[in-house]
Amino acid sequence: MLSADLIRGHTDTILLRFLKEGDSYGYAINKRIREISGGEYELNEATLYTAFKRLSQAGFITSYWGEEDSGARRRYYSITDAGREHYEEALKIWDASSRLIEKLVRS
Repeated sequence: MLSADLIRGHTDTILLRFLKEGDSYGYAINKRIREISGGEYELNEATLYTAFKRLSQAGFITSYWGEEDSGARRRYYSITDAGREHYEEALKIWDASSRLIEKLVRS
């Protein structure tokens, strides 16, 4: 089982990755995380919405209320140009980190 601590520092990058695909809301993104991870990982609600707040305050995402015809209204999130740049920078850091860790644990 994968340690949540290993992923925790990359929550923002994970969320930005999904928002690069298009606007979405918290539950839908978390569902995709669960699906892609084969059920091995998902964000708890507090972590998810804390990350959305942090990303919004940094100017990496914006949000708006959806216009659903039935059920509860959903807050949708959209990535900004600054968010796209931050995502690309975070990927570079991830690549360098994962190469270094691979060297350290497999050498």
